[in-house]
Amino acid sequence: MWVSELWRYPVKSMAGEPLHTALLREDGVAGDRVLHVRDARGRVVTSRSRPQLLGLHVELGPDGEPFVEDRPWTDPWVARAVETAAGAGSRLVRSGGVERFDILPLLVATDGAIAAFGHDRRRLRPNVVIGGVPGLEERSWEGRSLRAGATVIGIRDLRARCIMTTFDPDTLEQDVEVLKGIHRRFGGRLALNAYVVRGGTLSVGDPVELIDP
Repeated sequence: MWVSELWRYPVKSMAGEPLHTALLREDGVAGDRVLHVRDARGRVVTSRSRPQLLGLHVELGPDGEPFVEDRPWTDPWVARAVETAAGAGSRLVRSGGVERFDILPLLVATDGAIAAFGHDRRRLRPNVVIGGVPGLEERSWEGRSLRAGATVIGIRDLRARCIMTTFDPDTLEQDVEVLKGIHRRFGGRLALNAYVVRGGTLSVGDPVELIDP
């Protein structure tokens, strides 16, 4: 097995940024979910209710600050784009701590399960994609660990999937049959909630070994 893809999401609920190399820390991929959106009443807004956020592309600049559609996140154009996507009064807010994640700091997917899923893997919003995994073998990994390059990733359990999977990452068109299929074929759970046991640098192509805790 090997690391096939690496992703981070500098702004929660916006499009992901593919990486060749990532730094894994106790709180996940460095630079992941460093910003999120809050509405005029101070409530966290996600693409579950505002899917247009998925259409905004983000990457980290050389200084570690997010750029939204090639503009600094503090740019007035970005502020207007966020309001258009998430509603009047919505704004970007800096995140902190592991509470910025819905469940755990990492989501691990495998090429075998993605092939069985049959849709764009970006719908699953993984941080790490593992290649060379037969079929649905990931479903037997709960409670075990992955030694990936210089890092160790702990696997807790399978991820219960939500309405975000129904939105095409490019067109943003919704297809509710995607989520219905996850429930029908995979019991509503696909890909793995994970955490960092031993941090370090992880790169695409690094070997991966499944180990007992």
